[in-house]
Amino acid sequence: MPLTSSRGNYKAQRRASGLSLDAGGAGSRWEAPRPGTMAALQEKKTCSQRMEEFQRYCWNPDTGQMLGRTLSRWVWISLYYVAFYVVMTGLFALCLYVLMQTVDPYTPDYQDQLRSPGVTLRPDVYGEKGLEIVYNVSDNRTWADLTHTLHTFLAGYSPAAQEDSINCTSDQYFFQERFLAPNHTKFSCKFTADMLQNCSGLVDPDFGFEEGKPCFIIKMNRIVKFLPSNGSAPRVDCAFLDQPHELGQPLQVAYYPPNGTFSLHYFPYYGKKAQPHYSNPLVAAKLLNVPRNTQVAIVCKVMAEHVTFDNPHDPYEGKVEFKLKIAK
Repeated sequence: MPLTSSRGNYKAQRRASGLSLDAGGAGSRWEAPRPGTMAALQEKKTCSQRMEEFQRYCWNPDTGQMLGRTLSRWVWISLYYVAFYVVMTGLFALCLYVLMQTVDPYTPDYQDQLRSPGVTLRPDVYGEKGLEIVYNVSDNRTWADLTHTLHTFLAGYSPAAQEDSINCTSDQYFFQERFLAPNHTKFSCKFTADMLQNCSGLVDPDFGFEEGKPCFIIKMNRIVKFLPSNGSAPRVDCAFLDQPHELGQPLQVAYYPPNGTFSLHYFPYYGKKAQPHYSNPLVAAKLLNVPRNTQVAIVCKVMAEHVTFDNPHDPYEGKVEFKLKIAK
């Protein structure tokens, strides 16, 4: 085919599209589109036209469509999503039901990290490096908060607070296989503040702080179904961590109840749901020969076969350490 014929056809196609070549031929520049070629596409709509189109999109009276769909289509879509979420909710509820059937509401599933209970102290005043208690026997303002803390803590061990518990006198473990207490629960043994005798706050409201022989209350944390020993009651033993040079004798302590023991009838603990009225047994230690104007470190350990106090990762497992300074 001759070259001129091909070029002529190409020019004809360009003219049909609204463009043309100047006299320079194939190597010359292209002319700009004619002004009226795409006018219809470049026309801008007014605001009223846009609003009219939007209103027609929301509701088209000619076709009966709302937001682009007829009423019947909206009904079918709504029914689909209702059925979808009903099925999803049912599957989720079924999974929860199956899960709850495998869970014992009275026993935690995971307690393998607890070898022995932690031990806490009252009053608990924390300094920069743990428990640190400082007061002056001559200034009751320095120990008024300490005695107030003890009174508040022991309020939960009043006879009125313990009225739903029972009196226990046995020195053996109080095993309960069945739920014989009211409301499908198990019995809890009473522990009242008067069992702490001279450290109960009833005989001496100042708990010995005024005379420089303060009382401290030791409590073991709860572990479900934990048995602390093979038959002997666990006891508390307090001593100086570092023997002060001013004293040639060890720390002297008066324990309440006598011998500083936790009676076995408070064990095992069956959980908050099974024993809603359970109260931890307590031991009070009255420190008798703490030197004045000297900071001493004291440790109180729970001595029992199944209670350990040498865990380097948990300083409060089986024992509690605190610093004490009594000024005068």
